[in-house]
Formats: sequence, structure tokens, C-alpha cells
Amino acid sequence: MVKQPKFVIFEDKAGEFRWRLVAGNGEPVAASESYPHHQMAVNSAYRVKEIANLATVVTEVPKERQK
Repeated sequence: MVKQPKFVIFEDKAGEFRWRLVAGNGEPVAASESYPHHQMAVNSAYRVKEIANLATVVTEVPKERQK
């Protein structure tokens, strides 16, 4: 059974809230900045989820370095 990727909201050591995007294999693939309120971290995760589908992939690596 393949697991779905997920946003995990957690409280950091400073008592602030963050999200981590975890791939289906359990590997973290992205993380947020810290937020003072839980709901702000939740809102940020939903916003990233919404806009990621619209994002394009752009490389700023020179052609000779693209191997």
C-alpha cells in the first residue's frame, strides 16, 4: 500500500508552529517558517498546497552545468 504525502503541523522547540511536507515514503520534502499560532501554520500549508499545482519549474543553472 502506497502512503499519501501529507502536511504535518507540529510545535517546535521555541513553542511556535510549523508544517513539514512528507512524501509517501516518509521523507521530508519541504518545511515552513515558524508561526506564532497553530492556525497560521495550517493556513500556510493549505496555501502552499493550493499554489503548488500552479507553479512552473524554472532552472537558473547554466546549460553546461545541467547534467
